[in-house]
Amino acid sequence: MKRWKKVLLTTVAVVFALLVIGITATVGWTPIFGPKARPLTDRRFEPSPARLERGEYLVKSVTGCLHCHSEHEHSTRGLPPKAGRAGSGRSWAEDGIPWLTTSNISSDRETGAGAWTDDMLARAIREGIGHDGRALFPLMPYMNYAKMSDEDLASVITYIRSVPAVRQTQPASAVPFPVNRFINAVPQPIEGSVPAPDQSTAEKRGAYLTTLASCADCHTPMDERGQPIKGMEFAGGFSFTHAGREPRAAANITPAVNGIPYYNEELFVEVIRTGRVREREISDVMPWGPYRNMTDEDLKAIFAFLKTVKPVDHFVDNAMPRTKCATCNLEHGGGERNKKTN
Repeated sequence: MKRWKKVLLTTVAVVFALLVIGITATVGWTPIFGPKARPLTDRRFEPSPARLERGEYLVKSVTGCLHCHSEHEHSTRGLPPKAGRAGSGRSWAEDGIPWLTTSNISSDRETGAGAWTDDMLARAIREGIGHDGRALFPLMPYMNYAKMSDEDLASVITYIRSVPAVRQTQPASAVPFPVNRFINAVPQPIEGSVPAPDQSTAEKRGAYLTTLASCADCHTPMDERGQPIKGMEFAGGFSFTHAGREPRAAANITPAVNGIPYYNEELFVEVIRTGRVREREISDVMPWGPYRNMTDEDLKAIFAFLKTVKPVDHFVDNAMPRTKCATCNLEHGGGERNKKTN
């Protein structure tokens, strides 16, 4: 009997050790014990007219914060926020994600962000930790915002503080298991400062703006695990839907033959401003609605950067039937015209 107990205890110990080693070497412990999060501080961003102006520009155009955190006026092209509802949050059921909601970030103190501290907002925006300590679902592009400079962060928060209060309680997102565990591994604390990026050339300025606008997030196809396919950055093919609109695949915006090699500065600015490529309408599932509020200088800088990205031969055409694509393994218009790559 004693020998049997010893064998059992040894077996349990070995299995436990292997389990510990396996978890440590693979998914890690954050899915189990929660996300990495730095302690909140009492830092405060002093508001100023310059920060308010810069923050309004970033929120209403480059970052598209209100586009994601507001109910949309579906009858208007460009999907502007409903009148009087800006920043009040919304359900993403109309985008095919019924368990996801975005928070009310208006200045309402009871149902919005009015009672959140500046550091709560800063930690949510750049580090992916909600005001209540949970990991935010990474559709909120905090991995991109992690590159947002301290001054731009201060400006964004200054403007968010000014968004008129809307009393609207939004239920917490009910991210399904096991995704709700895996996303705990995504947030990364920012302990130091984030300086202003090098914007000495149009291409470098465009790279920063493209990151804040999260262009690659939509224009890079994802695999079955929801991860961007390496080597296909900005090559399009991933499909989106919204509010009863037809599903549309993101375009290939690389300089490849099947991308946008024929664009020049003027056409690029015109497309974002109007939501049209000459006579052809672009679906407003692509958020050109907020992006059209950018200055010509910034839009031209984004285009300058896009001309530098790697050309990817990937045919995507929403005017054609959706078929399986051998290149990205997704279904999109003209997918059968692509070949498998190594």
